[in-house]
Amino acid sequence: MRVSVQLLVLSLSAILLFAAPARAQEGQLDAMLTALSGQAPAPAGRAVNYFEADPATTGYLAVPEGEGPFPAVLLIHEWNGLVDRVRQTADAFAAEGHIALAVDLYSGRTGANREENVALMQQVRADEASMIANLQAAVSWVEGNTPATGRTAAIGWCFGGGIALSYALGSDDHEGTAIFYGQLIDDPAQMQHIHHEVYGTFAANDRGIPVEQVEAFVAAMREAGIANDVHIYDHVNHGFWLHVDRDPENNAPAAEHAWERLKAYLGRVL
Repeated sequence: MRVSVQLLVLSLSAILLFAAPARAQEGQLDAMLTALSGQAPAPAGRAVNYFEADPATTGYLAVPEGEGPFPAVLLIHEWNGLVDRVRQTADAFAAEGHIALAVDLYSGRTGANREENVALMQQVRADEASMIANLQAAVSWVEGNTPATGRTAAIGWCFGGGIALSYALGSDDHEGTAIFYGQLIDDPAQMQHIHHEVYGTFAANDRGIPVEQVEAFVAAMREAGIANDVHIYDHVNHGFWLHVDRDPENNAPAAEHAWERLKAYLGRVL
């Protein structure tokens, strides 16, 4: 049975309505939708220490089968750190033909509650130069240690979405930026450093990043001449994509559509 979801779409050209695509054949989910639904097997990749400046930094690498070369994605974790849901998502990206390095911005630590998560985020945000250096080291490590094409996109969720935008503003070492409900800016002058198309997925019910902020972000990108594919999904809340299992009825169709958009976006930029 085909499932539809109403979408508010913001782009350079128009505001449109889309319907979500049908599920995979006979109700089978692909590797990514399985991971997002909390049904993926245990992570199958390996831990890597890619940041020489901080030996405690421990990322997670998943590589496609075959000789390559393959395009790469850097995955930037949520506010609680690098956990198995992100590792399983990395495995799913590898199944789609991307080298996936899930970075670690917390020196191997994870948060167990709101207070710990906030403290970890604040520590990273207090030293953005080190954060940018961490991500640049990740790109360099992938290019030097895997069968990579040399083209990379950064993808982040929540805290990681905001970090992905900060990385786009502070580095020229990658070719794509995908933001899932992350912290935004609305100054066209700040946007001038971005020289690639930006992907964004947001939630209409997100009280932390309201629709008005997303609209201002898109307006700033328009003014700066930055191509973008930014959608706001109705009936879902913050975190809906990486955690479909929190509200499957509403999250699943929106997450599936956002995944199809993301695959198309990565095809364009990588």
